[in-house]
Amino acid sequence: MSTKNVLPFMILKDALIPADAVAGIILLDDGRYLMQLRDCKRGIFYPGHWGLFGGAVDVGEDKLTALTRELMEELQFSVEKVEYFTGFEFDFSFAGHGKRFRAFYEVTMKAVDLPRLVLNEGAGMQAFTAAEIFMKPRVVPYDAFAIWMHANRAELSAPPCSVAG
Repeated sequence: MSTKNVLPFMILKDALIPADAVAGIILLDDGRYLMQLRDCKRGIFYPGHWGLFGGAVDVGEDKLTALTRELMEELQFSVEKVEYFTGFEFDFSFAGHGKRFRAFYEVTMKAVDLPRLVLNEGAGMQAFTAAEIFMKPRVVPYDAFAIWMHANRAELSAPPCSVAG
């Protein structure tokens, strides 16, 4: 197989094992989104990319419990207000892994609380406006789409315009 047209982050020695996952769309009260710079290591999806905080759902664990656990593990952040936003389904049947989901939850946080966070996972964290996120060259694609949906939720829920003929 030629790797000539494959992006470098996809050429991995370690096997990637897809799992059901949750992600927090952490929305600050100033309108910015908190993002994680993913570690640059083999064996994870999208190393070296900006993405949302979250992770795999353990066997027998419900989605909300998984999100609460992940945010505590990754940021020492105790979630107070969480609301389901959207979810995506990915079909990995071609690789023998079946279908997997990624559930996105809106998590609100005050910007003044950012200094209290402890980054336990990832190479960094930073808050960005939606426009800044979309200008970044390396953002996890499905997280970027969820943020785009979130940032445009008012327009997406508006009634369709009528075209005068």
